[in-house]
Amino acid sequence: MKHAMKPAMKDSSQISPEALVGAQVRTFRTALGMTLADLAQAAGVSQGMLSKVENGQTSPSLATLAALAAALNMPLASLFTKFDEKSDAIYVKAGQGLPIERRGSAKGHRYELLGHGVHSAHGVEPYLIRLDTESDAYPIFQHDGVEFLYMLEGEVSYAHGDSTYLMQPGDSLFFDARLAHGPLELRKLPAVYLSIIVGAG
Repeated sequence: MKHAMKPAMKDSSQISPEALVGAQVRTFRTALGMTLADLAQAAGVSQGMLSKVENGQTSPSLATLAALAAALNMPLASLFTKFDEKSDAIYVKAGQGLPIERRGSAKGHRYELLGHGVHSAHGVEPYLIRLDTESDAYPIFQHDGVEFLYMLEGEVSYAHGDSTYLMQPGDSLFFDARLAHGPLELRKLPAVYLSIIVGAG
């Protein structure tokens, strides 16, 4: 499926997020005088994978993007930024966010990245999270920053620290993400909620 998370630009360019990220990786790599082999070795990825990333032929995991950014000595958000960007608006068609692998992916939690604060002083990560019959409860997420949840569909009991909240459509929860948190009981599936993480790194 073609993903449509892209900057809203005056020239209406239709650039996929994979192509955008790949172009940024190539631009930074060549600016640093690194060969494909140099960057692949520094980031701990294969040259074949790096070539696919640079050519927009794959949706790299968050871990892969983080490794590439570290090897390039760049902030992760810089890989999502175009130098000729004409606005900071990110437009995402329904169901076409960028699939991202996070800690909960192994538990059947599906994440769609809906945007990124390319010029923000604080990291902002908006996700659409889907839980279904193949998903497991996982109330032990912990990370820096704060998080805001807004329930769209289904019903879950959501744990935060020693408290538990029944999340139904229209309910929201804002919390310190340094405390253990996550869905404790999947009460009505499928469950879909918006998660906005601020200051996670």
